Amino acid sequence: MLDRPMYLKPNVAIEPLYNQWYAWWYLLSPATAPLFVTNLHQKLMQSFVANPDVHVAALKNPMLMGGPFINHPAAKAPRVKELLERTQKEQANMLAYTKAVAELEQLMAPNNGGSLESLYAKVPDLLRGYVELTYDLSNRASARYIEPLLYRSPFHKESSQSVTLMQVDGDWRPYIFSTPRLEEDTPLWLRVPYKHEGLDALFRMRHTPGSPGQVAEMLGVPASAADAFAALFTDAEPRRTERYTGEGVRVRYFGHACVLLETKDVSILTDPVISYEFPTDLPRFTHSDLPERIDYVVLTHGHADHLMMETLIQLRHRVGCIIVPRNNGNSLADPSLRLMLHHNGFKNVVEIDDLQEIPVPGGSITGLPFLGEHSDLAIQAKTAHLVRLGGKSMLMAADSNAIEPRMYQHLRDIIGTIDVLFLGMECEGGPMSWMYGPLLSNPLPRKMDQARRLNGSDSARAIEITNHLSPKEVYVYAMGQEPWLRHVMILVYDDKAPQIVESNKFLEHCRANGIQAERPYVKMERILT
Repeated sequence: MLDRPMYLKPNVAIEPLYNQWYAWWYLLSPATAPLFVTNLHQKLMQSFVANPDVHVAALKNPMLMGGPFINHPAAKAPRVKELLERTQKEQANMLAYTKAVAELEQLMAPNNGGSLESLYAKVPDLLRGYVELTYDLSNRASARYIEPLLYRSPFHKESSQSVTLMQVDGDWRPYIFSTPRLEEDTPLWLRVPYKHEGLDALFRMRHTPGSPGQVAEMLGVPASAADAFAALFTDAEPRRTERYTGEGVRVRYFGHACVLLETKDVSILTDPVISYEFPTDLPRFTHSDLPERIDYVVLTHGHADHLMMETLIQLRHRVGCIIVPRNNGNSLADPSLRLMLHHNGFKNVVEIDDLQEIPVPGGSITGLPFLGEHSDLAIQAKTAHLVRLGGKSMLMAADSNAIEPRMYQHLRDIIGTIDVLFLGMECEGGPMSWMYGPLLSNPLPRKMDQARRLNGSDSARAIEITNHLSPKEVYVYAMGQEPWLRHVMILVYDDKAPQIVESNKFLEHCRANGIQAERPYVKMERILT
């Protein structure tokens, strides 16, 4: 293995896996991972093993690419069967946890105001000591899962975590959430947890030379993969971006909801989802365009296109502080983002609540209420960020939906007008079951499922926000248009797509009313002075 100082190539990607499935927020929390292992992964593998040709045929239709179909050839059915059997053996306590959750829900359902004290002895044994039984003020009973305890329980399985490494030479990658990785898919499969310090040492070599041999030893790279690992490195010095030292605020759009806000005093990166660097006809900002030190990363919510572990693991060594929304601690649908990042190697994670202000050099970050886009579930771990820097105010509203526009009237009375609004307008999102189905012990009726969609603002609701907050500039972002997001979102819009039609209406309204408005794509830079 090479032992001279070298750099990590700029197109090296990492895929974090949980039990060989691509990891996202519900696989990071021990309160919810068992439900996805049981109700999604196990069921998909059982379906594929029984009828692989159905999956193969379905995925010939591009419209079904994001559906519940495993993207392996039928000949791989025996290998998927091996993973299924290994899952049922090694994850047996996860399957039992899911059964216990359903039993506990049945236990709680008939209660209507009487004392819950006697029920503790009837809680399924697997969950005893991990839940608190409570009522809301309308006497509806439910269980609160004590997440900090679960992180120290057998249900937090770091042994199920692993990563793969590969070089990316183009934007196309297959949809990732419906298909497990098999051992033969890549020679660089490392059985290390996400928090492993060897991963920080590896990605530090993007900008600071290091020894591939030492990192290989840290990560336990097998001898059979030594050549593939060595191919990830180069003697060529990387392209570098110095810290911004100009006047005003530099705003750089990295794609989707990822925006870098910089002054000479501070750098703030929102919802990091970043392209790798390779020759392309679509010039974009990449990891090479980030400063060596990122003072703050702010996450609006936990959806996979906003909290992407693939990117966050690569940035961990260069981030000073991660700011996440505070959760309510009362729902399996709302796991703590602070806990999941802390237990996966992020040292400085701070929660922000609605209207809480965190001072930063030369300004502040304030959490603002974020309504909608979560299928009417009681999820509090979502926030918009009002960033004040250099005398400018920028609201990073992500997928907020002005379901109740009067809220923005109240906010106007508190925060005043703003200079810049970034707003997502994914106004026709997926149904509730697409995101939250595995959390449900009883499937939601189709009519209700289709009604409770993951929708952002349409033009009318976006106009309501601007009417109250009076921004001078508006940017429609978080639309999933960039090609390097296809493996996560599978969104390809044409001019008739409601997301494009509605955002065009909104942009036209803004321009007609003297507001500078744009829907950035791939790359944008602005200096606010």
